Amino acid sequence: MRHAIVVDRLSKRYLIGATPRDTMLRDRIVNLARGRWNRRASTAPMWALRDISLTVREGETVGIIGRNGAGKSTLLKVLSKITHPTSGRFTTRGRVASLLEVGTGFHDELTGRDNVFLNGSIMGMKKREVDASFDQIVAYAGVERFIDTPVKHYSSGMRLRLGFAVAAHLSPDILIVDEVHAVGDAGFQNKCMRTLEALRSDGRTVLFVSHNMAALESLCTRAVWLDEGELREDGAAGPVIRSYLSAIGENGQRSDLRANERRSGDGRVRFTNVEWLSIDRAPQTITRTGEAVVLRLCYHAKADVPQASVGFRLFSESGALAISASTWQNGIAIPVIPAGHGHIDVLLSCVNLTPGRYSLTLWLTDGPYGSFVYDEIEHCAYIDIAPGRPEWGGNIDSRYGLVYLPRQWDLSGVAQMASIDAAPAV
Repeated sequence: MRHAIVVDRLSKRYLIGATPRDTMLRDRIVNLARGRWNRRASTAPMWALRDISLTVREGETVGIIGRNGAGKSTLLKVLSKITHPTSGRFTTRGRVASLLEVGTGFHDELTGRDNVFLNGSIMGMKKREVDASFDQIVAYAGVERFIDTPVKHYSSGMRLRLGFAVAAHLSPDILIVDEVHAVGDAGFQNKCMRTLEALRSDGRTVLFVSHNMAALESLCTRAVWLDEGELREDGAAGPVIRSYLSAIGENGQRSDLRANERRSGDGRVRFTNVEWLSIDRAPQTITRTGEAVVLRLCYHAKADVPQASVGFRLFSESGALAISASTWQNGIAIPVIPAGHGHIDVLLSCVNLTPGRYSLTLWLTDGPYGSFVYDEIEHCAYIDIAPGRPEWGGNIDSRYGLVYLPRQWDLSGVAQMASIDAAPAV
């Protein structure tokens, strides 16, 4: 298989504190008023990328991961030819479409219609090729009423939708996407992910930056981990993601609640941490529809607390209640929570939730009716549910509801009916 992208010892250096030579007259006047006209700004080199070498085969979907400032966006900008490398070189094969910022490449004074054709022209497409995809682009973005309005009057959401629609529909051989889809609402995020999956299935090459590890592992077969501008690890998505999360101290989906001030209760017992674990109590980096997961609720009690009840709720991104559970519901009594640190584990043997992000609310009260609250925190943590395996609704998403019910289809009746219909009349 041919290489779509080849990167050879690529480096990018910035000078921190440097003042551009083409500073506007307005800025020069301001600097003069501040006494900076003859003062040279102190500069220091900062390597955003250093000796990056990698190859991406045609049809691969590669996730780029790393901390903020690791060089992910800089790498995408270089490959998109938005900025030039300081040293090294790279080659790309075919048409490249990129979506790095809201409305990248749009001209504010032009209408949405004009910008679609402008972007197509920049990609080297003929007018008839853009015409063939134009209606799909407009429908996808949902801007039919405003397509002949200058984009300077668009909201950020409208610009985002149109920008992604253009990038995805103008037949790119390589699509480069920063995590701009996170700006949209939950419905648009799901649409973006389905589009990226369709492009992957169609054999397009996709480079995808995301901090959502569940989405990244679901979409990508390969991950590239950048650390302070250098290539730290490159390989299968699952192992690279686990190495990354372990290195940054987020080995699993874990939330520290000790500094959370959005809580109520008298404080005799406080939740300190939330952890999502596998059934063998190992850190859980990815939770899929249909799999088991352990919710560990860590706490600290200032003194012995008798007759306690612990509960939690999970809410979808739209705010719908997905589940509400407590020890009281299951007939479990906690005679006393002793002073000190401890934890309570909740085994969810089968997570029937459809893919998406769910927020967690916790409470700890003095009994089944919660007449006295020791601690309660709303939307204090979250869990990302990734698509399950084929037998567990591998193609479903939030369009199909909050809960996936395992099912079996019996088609024997169809076969029998077909044979009856095919039988000759007597």
